[in-house]
Amino acid sequence: MRDSEPVVSNEPNATASRTRRVWLIAPLVLALGAYFLWPSGARAKPDSAQAQRVGPIAPVIVAGARRGDIGVYYSGLGAVTPLATVTVHSRVDGQLSSVHYREGDTVHKGDLLVEIDDGPYRAALTQAEGQLLRDQATLENARLDLARYQELVPLKAIPEQQLATQQAAVHQYEGTVKVDAGQIESARVNLAYTKITAPITGRVGLRLVDAGNIVHASDASGLLVITRMDPISVIFTISEDQLQAVQSSEAAGRALEVDAYDRAMKTRLATGSLSTLDNEIDPATGTLKLRATFANPKGALFPNQFVNARLLVQEKRGVTLVPTAAVQRNAQSTYVYAVKPDSTVTVRQVTIGTTEGDDSEVVSGLTPGDVVVLTGVDKLQEGSRVKTSPASTAPSTRDTPP
Repeated sequence: MRDSEPVVSNEPNATASRTRRVWLIAPLVLALGAYFLWPSGARAKPDSAQAQRVGPIAPVIVAGARRGDIGVYYSGLGAVTPLATVTVHSRVDGQLSSVHYREGDTVHKGDLLVEIDDGPYRAALTQAEGQLLRDQATLENARLDLARYQELVPLKAIPEQQLATQQAAVHQYEGTVKVDAGQIESARVNLAYTKITAPITGRVGLRLVDAGNIVHASDASGLLVITRMDPISVIFTISEDQLQAVQSSEAAGRALEVDAYDRAMKTRLATGSLSTLDNEIDPATGTLKLRATFANPKGALFPNQFVNARLLVQEKRGVTLVPTAAVQRNAQSTYVYAVKPDSTVTVRQVTIGTTEGDDSEVVSGLTPGDVVVLTGVDKLQEGSRVKTSPASTAPSTRDTPP
């Protein structure tokens, strides 16, 4: 009967199948585990240790120490001061008839500036000339009488007293003629004063009196002001402690150069030379005034303008120079970061002499040809590795986008 047939079990076969699958999957799991764990563990450790030993490479801008010249300057505050300023006055009274200049013009010595009505002065000259002619005729007649009296006195025709009186009259008329000649000269001078000319070459200021006004020789304000613009001078001050160096340079026969800069000390306006020193030191400020003279053909310096004056006292030649930006300072020393051939940096103690603009003189610690770090020093220390770029290829801040 079918119901009594025995039931055959498949459990041993299923167990064997599962065992085979486990042995097939285990190697795959081990291989995957080794693949993912080996790079992040065992292989990563040597790289990290090497990075810690070498350190990051810092990008820096460098420049070379060089041999060159540098100037020693004394700076002082100054003001542009004209070498000559003239207020033009009338020397006679009268009506201002015409003006021959424009405000701000540059006039030359002898140029006609203004004219005063000369009618009264021409009349005075004519009157003086007529007076002279009359007195000359009187003198001539007196001389004729004197000649006749001199012939009659020996003949006892007239008394000697009359001859003496006539001689005195002749001398008197001679004096009168000389007075008349002086009056004519005075009238001519006054007539010439009606035409006022420029006493110096310079720039004319604003007109103080217009044509048509009556002017007087006693007027305090004058007619106009002329200021000499070229050459022009700057009066500035230096400390009394700097006086000896200036005097030593002058005694050596050197012409000391002076530069005039604007208020912001950014633009050089003109270059001139030292003219003279004042004769005393101001005890209140401990400073001495100096005058420098400048050629000023384009009017870059203007009277009473504030300027910064820089006096070149000495020029050092053939010294070691580095950019001032490379020099670092702390409380203990002054130093630079010098780049070695293996692209590492070392701290180099230096002694700085004169600093002028972007350059500094290195008295000791560097030689021409040494390479120093300009920018990027905040991330450096002794032995740091660097990637250098020359200063000439440094990106301009104006070209850097905000």
